[in-house]
Amino acid sequence: MNRVSLPVRSLLVGLLLALFALPAAATSDRTPEEVIRLSVETLTAEIEGRRDYFADNIDELKGLVDESLDDIADFRYIGASVMGRYFQNATPQQRSRFADTFRKTLIDTYSKGLVTFDYRELRVLDNQRPQRHEDQASVDMEVVAADGQVYPVSYSLRLSGGEWRVVNVIVNGINLGLTFRNQFDQAMREQGRDYDAVIDGWAPELAVEELEEGGSA
Repeated sequence: MNRVSLPVRSLLVGLLLALFALPAAATSDRTPEEVIRLSVETLTAEIEGRRDYFADNIDELKGLVDESLDDIADFRYIGASVMGRYFQNATPQQRSRFADTFRKTLIDTYSKGLVTFDYRELRVLDNQRPQRHEDQASVDMEVVAADGQVYPVSYSLRLSGGEWRVVNVIVNGINLGLTFRNQFDQAMREQGRDYDAVIDGWAPELAVEELEEGGSA
């Protein structure tokens, strides 16, 4: 079983939830970079000075995160990506249930990290990579931890229904979508391809050494 220490988990959580812990504004008229930049700026304004409050009122923080998920993240797309090759043979009910389960575990497992993550600066880079496709984009940013360590972050976005939605995050070179897909695949093999058992027991984790050492996206 992978173990995640609190400091590293807090870092991961801060990065993962940076876009989710705020009431998202309509994104149809904004570029991908503007979507990320606005979200990061709103996050810092929302959380700063209230960390102790949210730490004592974690259910309120979970509610805040939950309210905005549908507006900023495409969890149906994410769920299908994480299920990978198993998605095709899953029933519509299983597909929907996994997407909901993935979303819930992300909120329940990591909400506390949002108020314990100690950072110095969140900055969206001014020089972004050009888009290769009209309906796909990536936005790069950096997180400067309190100890000065700089962690690169890249958000992958997809144009859906006229709005840009997050579909993946790469943290310090670690592709989180791919990591979770590998974990789903392992769980399916261990559970004899029992979809319901895997969904019921879904508890995504990341090893400390992965985030600390980084990787190649």
